[in-house]
Amino acid sequence: MRDVAVILFNDFETLDVFGPVEVLGRLTEHFNLEYYSMDGGIVISAQKVRVETLPFSELHSGSYILLIPGGIGIRYLLKDSNFINKIAELSKTAEYIMTICTGSTLFSKTGLLDGKKATSNKRMFSWTHKETPNVQWIKKARWVRDGNIYTSSGVSAGIDMTLGFISDLFGRDLAKQQSNEIEYNWEENPEHDPFSELY
Repeated sequence: MRDVAVILFNDFETLDVFGPVEVLGRLTEHFNLEYYSMDGGIVISAQKVRVETLPFSELHSGSYILLIPGGIGIRYLLKDSNFINKIAELSKTAEYIMTICTGSTLFSKTGLLDGKKATSNKRMFSWTHKETPNVQWIKKARWVRDGNIYTSSGVSAGIDMTLGFISDLFGRDLAKQQSNEIEYNWEENPEHDPFSELY
């Protein structure tokens, strides 16, 4: 059983979180999900979804999967050194780190993506590259894996990445079964990214 620490902040993108949560949360024999924010309490998404969270200080598990979404709220957090330092601290003991959309931009501020391959939301790609130019940003990718770090493109790409993550851990059959059960057309090729051309 792996713990999944879902990192939330005000104005996070709802589907960034609940797409992957839908996939991981169905596999109750493999994953236990908890929601965390800097100080705990109610966090509200950009679409006004309210989520009860635990404070970062209660994340004591020796090993966990860190899931970091994007959303308009990251614009305020990019310059919040306390938040960035805490994410860096939590990342160093994480078994895996998964970011969705501009969550990779936020995570990149820790410096832990420097020199690594990653991707992000294509509409915001130029901005992301300017924010942290030491990352090997891959423009054409649905998701990217570099070691224990998974990064995905915009919003729904987080579902594809999560299914790819499950495939890496437990095999394609289980990932495909999950995509069929939620009636989702899983893009299995992480390099297939038509939105990179659109934007």
